[in-house]
Amino acid sequence: MTIVSDLEQENVAPNNRAKKISAEIAQEILHAVANIKYGSIEIIIHDSKVVQIERREKIRIN
Repeated sequence: MTIVSDLEQENVAPNNRAKKISAEIAQEILHAVANIKYGSIEIIIHDSKVVQIERREKIRIN
């Protein structure tokens, strides 16, 4: 998937000190976003590393 490789290669900090995330973590984040209709995704980071991805999904009933 090209989005994952773009995330791995892109530096977001102007001083090029940004940490790169692994393809596995990027894939998990994309999977969480793609499979939620209503809710939120929270990414927990400790010491510059992704340690947890939380998905809170809302079910809307009319």
